[in-house]
Amino acid sequence: MYDNGSRRTMAAREHVVFWLSLLAAAALLLWLLADVLLPFVLGMAIGYLFDPVVAALERRGIPRAATAATLILGSYAIGIAAFVLVFPLVAEQAAALWAQLPSLIEAVAAQLRALLARFGAVAPGASSGAMERLAGPLAGLATGLVGQGLALLNVAMLLAITPLVAFYLLRDWPKVLAQVDGWLPREHAPTIRAQAAEIDRVLAGFVRGTSILCVAQAVFYAVALSLVGLDYGLVVGLVAGLLSFVPYLGAAIGLLTSGGLAVWQFWPSWSRVLLVLGVFATGQILQDYVMAPRLLSSRVGLHPLWVIFAVLAGGALFGFLGILLAVPTVAAIGVLARFAVERYRESPLYRGRA
Repeated sequence: MYDNGSRRTMAAREHVVFWLSLLAAAALLLWLLADVLLPFVLGMAIGYLFDPVVAALERRGIPRAATAATLILGSYAIGIAAFVLVFPLVAEQAAALWAQLPSLIEAVAAQLRALLARFGAVAPGASSGAMERLAGPLAGLATGLVGQGLALLNVAMLLAITPLVAFYLLRDWPKVLAQVDGWLPREHAPTIRAQAAEIDRVLAGFVRGTSILCVAQAVFYAVALSLVGLDYGLVVGLVAGLLSFVPYLGAAIGLLTSGGLAVWQFWPSWSRVLLVLGVFATGQILQDYVMAPRLLSSRVGLHPLWVIFAVLAGGALFGFLGILLAVPTVAAIGVLARFAVERYRESPLYRGRA
């Protein structure tokens, strides 16, 4: 015969085994299907962003299906219009930059060697071999990244599946929630609902705030670099801004790329080079002290270091899909970790049994 304490211990172990097994199965399924899940994840992300608008209009009596279809079609119409207007210029600059990338790397390396030799830091030919060895891997890395990106972003599949996933998710979201809620273990359902609501709050604050921040940074960098007169400034600015969802990544990549381009284009005019670098310094100051405090308040609870680690780990494990899922995952882990710490502080293990 088992006493009540033994039964509770066995039940707790069964719960732990069940949830760990479910988590392991989900990770295995994600790993096996990573190559085909991208449009579904993008569709779910679009649906998640638009759901508050659909819910607000539904409360005013407008059917969810009509609102979802209008939002999806309208957003795609705006995207296609922007694509038609901006893409030719972006594509032209991107192709020209890609064609000149090897000569750009070699030119920047030569100027750096001359600069180091002028200050006596290194002999004129001492760093030549090192620079050449560095230029080869960098060019190979860039080629690999572009090839993977083109293979990953299958345009036809994305355009065909992503809007359908977003539409059906927006239309059926209340039904999906009700069905999932019916699967929850009744004893722990209130706790799970509370933690899911907290994850939604954290994730919504981060994703929606970061989306606005990335668009604003992309526009600022693209316009500012173009006004400065930097060649390929539109492409560099857009890429740097759109990568700003990872803290400091967009600014770092944009700073290195635009700095190299500025040295190659404006040398020996250091004032123009410093002007280009000042664009990114201004953008980072605006992000850290003006926009981020308003769009990403401290209530979000996602430290930049955790976001950086999650994005790098997700990219290493699952590629571009892992990058998309990194922020939701770290948001959920953060909420559950804080909940576990609260429970620990309320337990006899922390307070003692006296």
